[in-house]
Amino acid sequence: MTEAATRPAAGAAGPKIRIRNLKKAFGKKVVLDGIDLDVGVGESLVVIGGSGTGKSVLIKCVLGILQPDSGSIEVDGEETVDIDAAGRERINNKFGMLFQGAALFDSLPVWENVAFGLLAQRKVSRARAREIAISKLAQVGLGSEVGLLYPAELSGGMQKRVGLARAIAADPGIIFFDEPTTGLDPIMADVINDLIIKTTREVGTTALSITHDMASARKIAHRIAMLYQGRIIWTGTPDEVDRSSNPYVDQFVHGRAQGPIKMAVRA
Repeated sequence: MTEAATRPAAGAAGPKIRIRNLKKAFGKKVVLDGIDLDVGVGESLVVIGGSGTGKSVLIKCVLGILQPDSGSIEVDGEETVDIDAAGRERINNKFGMLFQGAALFDSLPVWENVAFGLLAQRKVSRARAREIAISKLAQVGLGSEVGLLYPAELSGGMQKRVGLARAIAADPGIIFFDEPTTGLDPIMADVINDLIIKTTREVGTTALSITHDMASARKIAHRIAMLYQGRIIWTGTPDEVDRSSNPYVDQFVHGRAQGPIKMAVRA
């Protein structure tokens, strides 16, 4: 394992995120069927799995975007399922998020995109928000001049960098990464992986990522968990994932058509 992915030492405190028996269904379709998962303080946990396995639903439940049918989600030891609006806002202020498509506002210059949360919460003055935005852009390798551009003027890789700068703008304790390398060429994907490692270490944050990109998972994770048919079926380190002895994990990480995972094919 690389130095960048060296797992932080375990402390006496409990996990940063603790999920127990989490269930979520849409009508008769069960998406999450009893998820148990811990994310340690300062740990980077990557959840892998195929499309439609519930990875995004899992993150949305933690974020409070979706209400689980049952189960428990604790953040810093505090139960967040059924929390009131004020409590949800307080919990979400601990979070940063890099969306799959960067999700930038086309009508705002880059620096305002980065500082959007700071400005919306009126935490700082507009001038100070701009200073913070420029500083965060520098952390992801973008010059101050980029702050004056608009998202439509940026490449896909630059948009991802801006999205990452926005995710770390408020120095969150937890960052969520939703398919961070989707749509990028292999070189730019690796650049983003390096930036994820660099920025999370500098901020000292906990990271929960979802991806089907095994190169990314191997590089940014301290631990990998595989989600299949609504359950976590395996957890281990990146060094262990290629010798898991789990036929489902083996088929997925090596991209084999043959195996116990059957892909639905529609006519």
